[in-house]
Amino acid sequence: MTVISVYAVFANEDEAERIGRQVVDERLAACINILPAIRSVYRWKGAVEESNEAAAIFKTSDERADALITRIAGLHSYDVPCIVSSPVDKILGSYAHWVEDSTR
Repeated sequence: MTVISVYAVFANEDEAERIGRQVVDERLAACINILPAIRSVYRWKGAVEESNEAAAIFKTSDERADALITRIAGLHSYDVPCIVSSPVDKILGSYAHWVEDSTR
C-alpha cells in the first residue's frame, strides 16, 4: 500500500478544518494536520499579492488520492487552489496500515 501526502493551502484555518473534517468523515483522508499561520506571496492576475493563509497536510491511500484532490477542490473557496500530492517514501508500517484502514 502506498501512502500519499496531499498538501493544500486555504484562505484560513476555519476553511481548512471544515474541509478536513468533511474528507476525513467521507474516508477520503485518514487525517489532516492544519498549519494555521502561513504567509503567502504569489502572482495573481498580473500582480504580486500577499495574504495570510492556512496550510494543511492530508494523508490518504494511493487509491483515494485523486478523489481527495477533486473533493478538496470542489469544496475550496479559491478559483485555483494549491493542492499537490506526493508519495510517502518511507513510513512506519503500523501508520501505513492505519491510513489504509481509515480510508476504506
